[in-house]
Amino acid sequence: MTARPPPRSAAPVWRLRVHEELPSTQDAVLRAAEAGEPEGLAVLARRQTAGRGREGRGWESPPGNLHLSVLLRPGGPVRHATRWALLAAVALIEVLAPHLPPGAPPLRLKWPNDVLAGEEGAKLAGILAEAATRPGGGAAWLALGIGANLAYAPVLPDGRPTSSLAALGAAPPPAPEACAAALLSALDRWRRILAHQGFAPVREAWLARGPRLGTPLAVGGAAGAFAGLGEDGSLLLAGPDGGIRAVRTGEVEAV
Repeated sequence: MTARPPPRSAAPVWRLRVHEELPSTQDAVLRAAEAGEPEGLAVLARRQTAGRGREGRGWESPPGNLHLSVLLRPGGPVRHATRWALLAAVALIEVLAPHLPPGAPPLRLKWPNDVLAGEEGAKLAGILAEAATRPGGGAAWLALGIGANLAYAPVLPDGRPTSSLAALGAAPPPAPEACAAALLSALDRWRRILAHQGFAPVREAWLARGPRLGTPLAVGGAAGAFAGLGEDGSLLLAGPDGGIRAVRTGEVEAV
């Protein structure tokens, strides 16, 4: 399936606020969301002093890298927050990949929120999706925190390998403001596709950059062969008995 060009409606008008330094762009957007800020807010910091990723992990945020958070109010169930993390990953890899030189290994996606580089799967970027529930179970708001290593590859506390566009040969790597502008445009396009065509085109685009079907994976206590993505963005694992298990949270590891 090829995503059709989406209509021009169905996307927010972005209000990009650029800061020299913030503790965390994500926390700034969360405070704005709770205060009733309309969707379309985007906060960029050239440097963060208390950046964070999934499960409260620290995210080192030196100048030259992308530190961006955006606010959406998409409605729908909170469980679809994973869909939005996958959509953001597709938009992000589209923005980053053209900066690689010819012959560089392709960037790959790791469920639910990482962009990986090279044969060793070094982390190049990550996405943090956080949502609040309104009475009745729908999503009151959704905040997407997006960090990408453009110029530098910070060391992760857990020892996982990292990379950057500069380390992969981008000369020069894009400036954070230019990368943010391109990413907001890509998020617009994919959001309109989701609104008018459903999740299928997003899923197809993610799968084209994700692990091959049948790849052995483990998530927490679950293990099996990668069998695709569920309609809610969950990771599908096929067991030895042929049964399919949907995993909605956890850290994916190759087996």
